[in-house]
Amino acid sequence: QVQLVESGGGLVQPGGSLRLSCAASGTILRIDAMGWYRQAPGKERELVAVISSGSGGTFNYADSVKGRFTISRDNAKNTVYLQMNSLKPEDTAVYYCNARGVDAATYRSFEVWGQGTLVTVSS
Repeated sequence: QVQLVESGGGLVQPGGSLRLSCAASGTILRIDAMGWYRQAPGKERELVAVISSGSGGTFNYADSVKGRFTISRDNAKNTVYLQMNSLKPEDTAVYYCNARGVDAATYRSFEVWGQGTLVTVSS
């Protein structure tokens, strides 16, 4: 019974910035990884950025967003953020949060997706 709630999407002009947030709640024993994926119109869902647990964390970005997007995590709040700068029209997509971990109620692994938040980059 873990769920994710996303926020922060909207309309922004090319070159602008947005910050997405994703908060995990429920019977969480631990979160091993959180990340962001996106799905543009007519395209398949693709990985944008992920952060894995560990000392200092492990980060991974899609080549298309390196240098522009930054993923971060507040472990105490079970929240992950995606700071998106220098946005381009091709960044337009529905952005989905993903989390993987262990459920405290069942001790089973979980993987859960957020509801999606729309980011539109247009003049």
